[in-house]
Amino acid sequence: MRQFHARNLYVLLFVGASLALVSALVLTKGLVGSSPWPWTTSTVKTSSSTFSSPRDAIRQKEFMDAGNVSNKKKSMWERPRDAELERVEAGLARARALIRAGTINRSSISAPLGEEYYVPQGDIYRNAVAFHRSYVIMEKLFKIFIYKEGEAPLFHNGPCKSIYSIEGVFFSLMERDTHFRTLDPDQAHIYFLPFSVVMIIHHLFDPIVRDKDVMKHVVADYVKVISQKYRYWNRSLGADHFMLSCHDWGPRATWYVPRLYYNSIRALCNANTSEHFNPRKDASIPEINLITGETTGLTGGLPLSKRAILAFFAGRLHGRIRPALLHHWKEKDELVQVYETLPEGLSYPDLMKKSKYCICPSGHEVASPRIVEAIYAECVPVLISQHYVLPFSDVLDWGSFSVQVSVDEIPNLKKILLGIPQDRYIRMQERVKQVQRHFVVNNPPKRFDVFHMIIHSIWLRRLNVAV
Repeated sequence: MRQFHARNLYVLLFVGASLALVSALVLTKGLVGSSPWPWTTSTVKTSSSTFSSPRDAIRQKEFMDAGNVSNKKKSMWERPRDAELERVEAGLARARALIRAGTINRSSISAPLGEEYYVPQGDIYRNAVAFHRSYVIMEKLFKIFIYKEGEAPLFHNGPCKSIYSIEGVFFSLMERDTHFRTLDPDQAHIYFLPFSVVMIIHHLFDPIVRDKDVMKHVVADYVKVISQKYRYWNRSLGADHFMLSCHDWGPRATWYVPRLYYNSIRALCNANTSEHFNPRKDASIPEINLITGETTGLTGGLPLSKRAILAFFAGRLHGRIRPALLHHWKEKDELVQVYETLPEGLSYPDLMKKSKYCICPSGHEVASPRIVEAIYAECVPVLISQHYVLPFSDVLDWGSFSVQVSVDEIPNLKKILLGIPQDRYIRMQERVKQVQRHFVVNNPPKRFDVFHMIIHSIWLRRLNVAV
């Protein structure tokens, strides 16, 4: 009898252990590998409301509502089937499997040779093979639907000649796109909310009254309109929708619609984790200042032999970091040239091209156009920021082509930069040249340029997969 009970006990223990192992595997299958956002300037606190699919968002919401609504008649398992959503999710599941296979096996998808068929490789990437595989699958599969509701200048429109240029550039290129854009919402994997925060502020915000509720009215009303006219927002609780903004108040514009704030993908220049930017669902995009609107002739620098300046910065005094930089270095050193206002006769672009390192401190907000300006000038960026998730850092290894300096290290800036061996600097500068293609604006767009990198960032978050 004891043997019988002991045998049963062993069986029960084995079954229990097996169930525990299966549960652990299921719960951890969302992301593979290590954390995909190591290049943030402080610890990232991610939200627990990240969903691997819109269906997961629906289920979590229903589970949370179940305890609050006593007369709820239908459980989440009684929801009517959505054949189109199931088809879309099945395609994305296959894409996840292929990308994960590339992440593990590091076996690249072959592509023809030539500039048009660039294949990512080298140290600028965290995993070049997985990135290439993901990018190729994105090109073949990903479809974006743009809601047609809304009129210019607040919708389907943005600035193309300012520090917020990337907002207008993306709107313009996306509206004219024929590769990723679909006119059939049932074929879409994701839905774009085409409101421009920059244009809302420009046209509706009164600088004297300073009533920021204008954003609330525009954004909340727009989401209400599309949620009543279409079934897609309510179907996923906004989890398969995205917005894009480069304005400092871009994050604030989403506060007024909880599902937009917590569930939707937010593509933001102001990617500040201390202001609840969540890199597991939100995408960091670069701030690019197209002063004249021109996108050609912006890249190129001098050879190393003509870069006599060790480090350069010129910019206004604002934010928490720049006062420390200017206090220690403003017009005090020939090698580390720091200015609040450039002396007459000096050229900002020329000084960047003559410098080995370009200092890129945050201002009022974490993002700075100087990072892209440095890359364009083939000048190694020196990043001084806090809580900033760098653009495309789920794909790019920023440590391979930039230098990160903490605020406390500003007094030792010259010593730090002089301490970098020449051969390491040369490698970093060559990588800056290589990474340029991912930050260049092209019209029409070219593969792997900034337009495609933004779409790829959104694609990864729609998949909820790391590369």
